[in-house]
Amino acid sequence: MKSLHLAGPEDLDRLLPLVAGFHAERGNEIDADHIGAALAPLLEGQPHGAVWLIGPRKAPVGYVAVSFGWSLQFGGLDATVNEIFIRAAVRRRGMGGEALDVLAKGLRDSGITALHIEVDRDDEGLQRFYRRARFRLREQTAPMTRAL
Repeated sequence: MKSLHLAGPEDLDRLLPLVAGFHAERGNEIDADHIGAALAPLLEGQPHGAVWLIGPRKAPVGYVAVSFGWSLQFGGLDATVNEIFIRAAVRRRGMGGEALDVLAKGLRDSGITALHIEVDRDDEGLQRFYRRARFRLREQTAPMTRAL
């Protein structure tokens, strides 16, 4: 896919409206300063995560944000898709699935052993999308969070 690009600091202005759109669709109230502060380290090469633009670099239609960790279960470095977003006007054209597939292959080639993603248990449409992208529900576990 020629339309998956690792984002850098020069992409912040193109990325901010996409991230805002993601959070607006979910009813999350996050201000631009908060988003910018969270994105800046990733765009500057922070080793704990990265963001890729989906679509043409000058006019992206979406993004995928990934964080990296370590898994004993999967035997090494793993990654978690924190957010994936495609503008509503261009959804259902296969770009999200293609982006996840290209991303997974690139991560695998870089030594990542597993790629995780969270999905609402009640969102059957999104679960179908992720199953088509070869993600599987892990019935024995449920994500739990403690905000710090």
